[in-house]
Amino acid sequence: MQIIFSKMSGAGNDFIVIDAIQQPVNLTESQILFLCTRRTGIGADGLILIEPSEALDFNMRYYNADGKPGSMCGNGGRCAAYFAYTEGISGNTISFTANGERYNAWITGVACVKLKMTIPDDFRNNFYANGFSCHFVNTGSPHTIIYTDELDTFNVENAGSTIRNNSTLFPEGTNVNFLEVTGPDTLSVRTFERGVEAETLACGTGAVAAALMSYKLGKVSSTSVSVTVRSGDILNVDFSDDMKEVYLSGPAKAVYTGTVTV
Repeated sequence: MQIIFSKMSGAGNDFIVIDAIQQPVNLTESQILFLCTRRTGIGADGLILIEPSEALDFNMRYYNADGKPGSMCGNGGRCAAYFAYTEGISGNTISFTANGERYNAWITGVACVKLKMTIPDDFRNNFYANGFSCHFVNTGSPHTIIYTDELDTFNVENAGSTIRNNSTLFPEGTNVNFLEVTGPDTLSVRTFERGVEAETLACGTGAVAAALMSYKLGKVSSTSVSVTVRSGDILNVDFSDDMKEVYLSGPAKAVYTGTVTV
C-alpha cells in the first residue's frame, strides 16, 4: 500500500500527517513504529491521521512513535489544524475532535497556529519521585514537573526515563518536564516524552503544564507565559486566572511531502 504523507513540525515536535479523508488508512502498531523510527523509516515523534467528522472539520487520531495510541498532543493538534487549513479541509478557524474532546484552533499568521486546550486537572504539588521534588498536572496528557537552575546540563534522558517508568506513582506513565524560570513571565523547558521514550525538541501539552504550574506556584506572575523549548522555538501559553480558558500558540509548518510503501 502506498501512502501519501506530510512531514510536519510544531516548534521541533515532528509528525507524520496523513489525510485519511481522501485516502482511508488502517495501520498496525508495527507499521506506525516502522514509519516513526528514525534512520530506517520517515522518522517522527508521532503519527497523525486526519479522519472524517460528521459535525466538525475533522477528527484527529494520534499515535505515539512506539505505535500505540496516544493522549492529546498539543503541537500535534496545532500541526493537524495547519495541515487541514493548507489542504483546504478547513478555513482559518478550525474545529476538530481528538480522543472524544472538541478543540478549536485559529491560523494567526504565516505558519502560526493558536489552539484552545482542555481544562487542566489533577494538580499535585510537592511530592517526591526517585529523589526529585515534583509537581504534576494533566493538560490532556499527564505531566510531571521538576524545577532546576541547571537546565542546559541536566541529564534529561536518565532522570526522565527513571521517573516516567515509576509505576507506583504513575501506573500509566508520565511525561517529565524539567523547567528553569528565566524571568517573570518566561520559562525554558526540556521534556522527556512518554511514547517516544526520549527527550523531544518540544512538547505542547508540556509547555502548557509548565506555564500553569509555574503560575499556580507563584514562580511566574503573568497569565501570558513564553516557553522556550529545546529547539529554540518559543511557545506562548495564555490562560484565564482560573485556568479554565487555556491557549497554546506557536509555529507549525510542513517540512516536506512524499509517498511511502507500507
